[in-house]
Amino acid sequence: QVQLVESGGGLVQPGGSLTLSCAASGVISSIFAMGWYRQAPGMQRDLVAMISREGTPHLADSVKGRFTISGDNNKKTVSLQMTSLQPEDTAVYYCKAVAGQIYSTDFWGQGTQVTVSS
Repeated sequence: QVQLVESGGGLVQPGGSLTLSCAASGVISSIFAMGWYRQAPGMQRDLVAMISREGTPHLADSVKGRFTISGDNNKKTVSLQMTSLQPEDTAVYYCKAVAGQIYSTDFWGQGTQVTVSS
């Protein structure tokens, strides 16, 4: 099993910046990708950004140029640097880890609220 703990959410004004962090514990050796999803009220959970253990990032089109994902494969941590935040970025942000050797399993954090409002 893998446990994920997120930190860094909060309230920020439009145009502001925020950094989210996530640390994995448990059977972390099997993790081969980590990243972030977000879910706004009444909406589905959508991909924000993922990064492979080789360091290859993948970002949703809606955040390209504004968000940066980085990770430490040895420590199994992942961070999401968010800039130029807009009200439409308001959501609960969930850390995700994908682990497994033959079959992959998704693990999720408890979520952290990001609110962009003046």
